[in-house]
Parts: sequence; C-alpha cells; structure tokens
Amino acid sequence: MKVIVVGGVAGGASAAARIRRLDEAADVVVYERSGYISYANCGLPYYIGGAITDPAQLTLQTPESFWRRFRIRMKVHHEVLAIHPQRKAVTVRNLATGAVFEDTYDKLLLSPGARPVRPNLPGMDAKRLFTLRTVEDTFQIHTFIRQHSPRSAVLAGGGFIGLELAENLRQRGLEVTIVEQMPQVLAPLDEEMAAFLHAELRQHGVRLLLGHSVAGFQASDSGLHVLLQDGQALPADLAVLAIGVAPDTQLARDAGLALGLKGSILVNERMETSCPDIYAVGDAVQVQNFVTGQPALISLAGPANRQGRIAADNICGGDSRYTGSQGSSVLKLFGLTAAVTGINERAARQAGLACNKVYLAPASHAGYYPGGKVMTMKVLFERESGRILGAQIVGQDGVDKRIDVLATAIRAGMTGEQLKDLDLAYAPPYSSAKDPVNMAGFLIDNLAKGRLRQFFLEDLPQLPQDGSITRLDTRTPAEYAAGHVDGFCNIPLDELRQRLGELEKGKPVYVMCQSGLRSYIACRILEQHGFTCYNFSGGYRMVEAARLGRCAAPEAFPCGQEKAQKV
Repeated sequence: MKVIVVGGVAGGASAAARIRRLDEAADVVVYERSGYISYANCGLPYYIGGAITDPAQLTLQTPESFWRRFRIRMKVHHEVLAIHPQRKAVTVRNLATGAVFEDTYDKLLLSPGARPVRPNLPGMDAKRLFTLRTVEDTFQIHTFIRQHSPRSAVLAGGGFIGLELAENLRQRGLEVTIVEQMPQVLAPLDEEMAAFLHAELRQHGVRLLLGHSVAGFQASDSGLHVLLQDGQALPADLAVLAIGVAPDTQLARDAGLALGLKGSILVNERMETSCPDIYAVGDAVQVQNFVTGQPALISLAGPANRQGRIAADNICGGDSRYTGSQGSSVLKLFGLTAAVTGINERAARQAGLACNKVYLAPASHAGYYPGGKVMTMKVLFERESGRILGAQIVGQDGVDKRIDVLATAIRAGMTGEQLKDLDLAYAPPYSSAKDPVNMAGFLIDNLAKGRLRQFFLEDLPQLPQDGSITRLDTRTPAEYAAGHVDGFCNIPLDELRQRLGELEKGKPVYVMCQSGLRSYIACRILEQHGFTCYNFSGGYRMVEAARLGRCAAPEAFPCGQEKAQKV
C-alpha cells in the first residue's frame, strides 16, 4: 500500500507515524511545503520572547529522525500542486530545484492546515509587517528583533497567538498595542471573563484598542504606521497580523472535493472526504461541535492529532470514528491562566440552547496551606436537562486541572449536579476537600432544588429603582468602603441576624458579597426568616473586573474576603 500525506505538521505527522505502527510494509511519503515538520504553532511565540532558546526545540522531529525511526520519507520544501483523483496521482514541485513531477498513491491523506488571514488592505507588502504561523515566520520576527532592536509593536488581533505574542514581546522590552475588532480579547471566553485578561494586560503595560479595526499599513522612514478605520495612525517598529486563520483548501477545491464552512473540507466520522481513498484531517476540515452537534471549525493541535490517528486507523483497514470537538484550550498570559471547554454563553444562545450559569471564586487549594490562589469559574449548563455545556476559568494556579475535569465531564455527558459527586484527589498543597469542581456542582444542585436564586452582572442596571426591592451588601465595612455598587446598603453577614429588623418584610432582597459565598449564606438566613432572596453570582470581584477594569486580588480567606487590595 502506497500512502501519500500532504502536510507534515500535527495531524499529518501523527497519521504517518500511526500508519507505520499499524503497517510495517506500507510505503509512506509526506510532502511538506515548509522546511520543518512536526512542530507546534503554540510554541512559536515563546522562542521570540526567549523562553525557548534553542530553535531545535521548536520541532519534535526532523526528516532525518523520522526516517530513522519510522522509515517514512519526509519531503520538506515540496509543494503538492494538484490532485488527480481519477488516476490516483498528485503533482508535486520541489521548491528547492523547481522540478515538477507526479507521484501515485493508493490512499491520500490531506493535512494542509490553515493559513493566516491576510485581508486585502493597503500596505500589506510592508517589510515590517509579519504573520506568525510557521517556524520560518518565527525566525523572521526573531531575526528582525535581534537586528533592528524595535521599541514598539502593534498586534492586529487578540486571539491566542496575539496574546501569547504580546506577552513575549513585552518580555523583550517592546511597547505593545493590541488592536481587536471585538469588544474583548480571546473570543472563546465570554466578555465578563475576558475582562480579567484585559486588566492583566493593562497591568503589564499592554495597550488595548478594543472595538477597533485595522484599515491598512503605511511604511515610513522610521518604521510603520498601522491605520485604523476611525482614522488613527499608530506608529510602530513592527506589526503582526494575528486576526485568525482560514482553511488552506485550494488543493481540495481544485480536485472537486466537497467543501463546507469557509471552504473547509467536508469529511465524515472516519475522516473520509467525498472522494474515495482520500482522507483529510486538521485545521482544514469541518468537524462537528461536540456540544451543539452543529458544523464547526476548531483549529487546535489536540483534535488535529486525534483525527490523524483515526484516519490512519481507517487507511489501514480499521473502523475508528471522530465524535467531534469541544474546543478545550488553555492560555498563559503573564501571571494568569485562562482556559475554556465546550461552548460559551454567546454560542449557546446562537445554537438556541436555553441555559443557566453559575460563577464561583474558589481557591486553588486548601486555604490553610500557604500559597493558594483564587480562580474565577463560570460553568454553563442546559436548563431542562442540566447537561454541562461549557466552562471558563481564569486564575493563577490550578486552572488547567479543573478545566480538564470539566472537559471530561462534558465528554461523558454529565449534568451540572453530578459534579458534586465526583471523587477528586485532595491534599492541602493541591486542592480542598471540596474541590472547586465539586463546589460548582453544589451551586447547581442548590439551584435545581430551589435553595438558590441568582442575579447577574447584566441584571444590575435593570434592578428596580422605585424602592420595591432591598439591595444588600454583606461584606465588612472596610470592604464596602473600598468600593461598592450604588444603592446597596451594608450589613455584614455576621451582624445580619441581629439586624433583621432593618430590612422591610415583603420586599425581595438582592444580596451581594465579594465572591458570592457570604451572600449565599445571607440568602439562606433571610429565606428562613420569610424573605425572598437573590444571590449575586460572581460577587463584587466580577464588578471590579468587568466594570471597573481592576485586577482581581490573587488570594482570599475561605469566606471570600480578599487578602490583598486591587492594583
């Protein structure tokens, strides 16, 4: 069996190695347009910033090492120009020599990946304008910084690559501006959760221009001007386009393969295209969103590698199925970690899913053990079924562990209430006896049993102003004096039972504290004294981040009172 693989990064390399493990006799050749194989795009910014110092560490394999281990021919600097399905052949150009030739296959696997979006704007040929997708792109930026010692950079786009590059350029001492068309960075997060990243970026000197669009680029004697739609011209020594990627599928289009969203390649669960004996994997293919069941484009390394393995199984006569992607991802941003799995609230509404949510602010490990850091969690679940739809977490420590548990829960089809029953490892340096994931389950269980009613950040402006409700802040007088929402009176939780007479019976009580814990306890007290109560989910720390742009304090007491004031 002769197998040709187009693309030697992520899914292509994984598929080739898997084919060899399953079939020692198969003839496998991989054609890769760039000069490198088996590298991780996510690691590229860290070479620019200096966290990775050895360029050899950017790639997991070389063509030579791949041959020694797998006896697979990795042909770098070879571009496949055309596919001829009728005669099972491809046309290939050797980019080093210019020679063009044909090669034949029994099975063909396409893993062309995605290309950076390059809109048709003035000045796109500017010498100081870069993209960051390949190892070659990385070396170009790294070399430019080393040779020209730039002082400022403008990044067009606030997605994963834009944020990682912002951090790494700041590490190199550059002044950094991010221009983002959306009102927030990192689109997989909901806006109020992204606010924690906005504060972190600004604290580290990154300028954010949210809700702005790039209109073009203009070279100058001293550098570059990034032109915005509103007429601003931002001076910069270099600029990087990081506004997203698009499936690189011209080959598939020309060959007549069926296409889907944004020109992506349509495949079935076996990663088979519309043409017999042609498979496709990775960023170029349309997949099914695991949560919604709807078509999706999810450009992540984990799904690409799993798809490569599945395609290889089927090429070798197996029957493996890809069940969809849920978009689990994690990002380091200076001192914060942000992670997401499943869908966010915007996506749930767009999919027509009736959902509810809880926010909580637990510590990464037991409060009595030094060093615990507060994280902010948002868990989204379906109203009727309770099925977990998605989760978002931002914090300094323990974020990756919890998002992976929640990603597993989504994959298993668990409900939010079932989170309370998970048996998770506990030792004081690592967790609490009530893990943050369990705590999310307790909240959802309280909602389901009618022990908890909530209101949210977006509800604050709509609260009645006619005196028909009571607004109550249960934090300490010192916390209240440091900042509070207008209209909320202050009765500390520990004084509440003695001061019940100050609250007018018959009026609903909307209760707030710093994290949502003390206000919940207050609600339980008040409910049992005849009041109808609503707990502010997320606490005043959510107001501080999303409305006031402040960094959340990293540590708190078990009650939720924070140990450090905001910066």
